[in-house]
Amino acid sequence: MVQAHIKTPLGITAIEGDTEGITKITVLDEAMTVSNTIATELQEAVNQLEEYFAGKRNNFTFKINPQGTDFQKKVWQALLEIPYGKTTSYQKLSIQLGDVKAIRAVASANGKNPLWIVVPCHRVIGSDGSLTGYAGGLWRKKWLLEHENPPIQQSLF
Repeated sequence: MVQAHIKTPLGITAIEGDTEGITKITVLDEAMTVSNTIATELQEAVNQLEEYFAGKRNNFTFKINPQGTDFQKKVWQALLEIPYGKTTSYQKLSIQLGDVKAIRAVASANGKNPLWIVVPCHRVIGSDGSLTGYAGGLWRKKWLLEHENPPIQQSLF
C-alpha cells in the first residue's frame, strides 16, 4: 500500500492504494506535508482529482478498491450512480436500495465512505434539502455541491 498527500482547495488530501486500486481518499484537517513524488499506482487518481478541482472533470475512471461490508459496498455503489451536479436524499437512497426503513444504516454506510469525492457521498442531503452530516465538515460539503453546480450568472440587460 502506497500513500500520497496532495493539496486541494479543501485541504490536504491523503490518497492510498496499490495495484488493485485506490482504497482510500480522505481530506485532512491537520497540517501535513505535500508529497514530493507520487507513486505510479496513485498517479492517475492524483491527475483526475486535480482535473476535478480545476473544473475539467465530472467523473472518475481510475480503479477503486474500497474496503467495507457487503452492505456498505452496495450503498457506495448506489452513490456512484448519483449524477454530477445532482443530489438525492438519504430516504430516496434507502428506497432505491429496497428498504425505506434502512435509512439509518444507509446514512451510516454513507458516513464510512472511504473514497472522498470519488464516491460522491457529498451529494446526499436531507429530505428537506438541508446539508446534513458530512465527515469532512459541512463547509466542505457545501463547497463541493457549489463546485459541481455553480450559480448561473444572469445578464442585467
